Amino acid sequence: MRYMAAYLLAVLGDNDSPNSKDLKKILDSVSIQTEEEQLKKVIGELSGKNIEDVIAQGSSKLASTPAGGAVAVAASGGSAAPAAGSTAPAAIVEKKEEKKEESEEYNDDMGFGLFD
Repeated sequence: MRYMAAYLLAVLGDNDSPNSKDLKKILDSVSIQTEEEQLKKVIGELSGKNIEDVIAQGSSKLASTPAGGAVAVAASGGSAAPAAGSTAPAAIVEKKEEKKEESEEYNDDMGFGLFD
């Protein structure tokens, strides 16, 4: 990723075809050691290509990738229902009562709570 970032920085600096020396100079300026093999691979893959087209192709691929948010929602929704006969609801009620007592004791927030 750092080599791609250096390549993009070089292109933004009006260097349409950066070489390994250009990328090393950029990476050395932020104290990043370079690996010659990876530098050559990035330059080989991107040389002769329009960087804007490469970014557009990559963006379309990322847009079709699922983020996985629905799985987390489904998992948390299923685990929220307590089993029959469990004591979890009583514990929740006790915690709510404790919070009410604390809010009555401390009125330093002038009516504005952090989670209101």
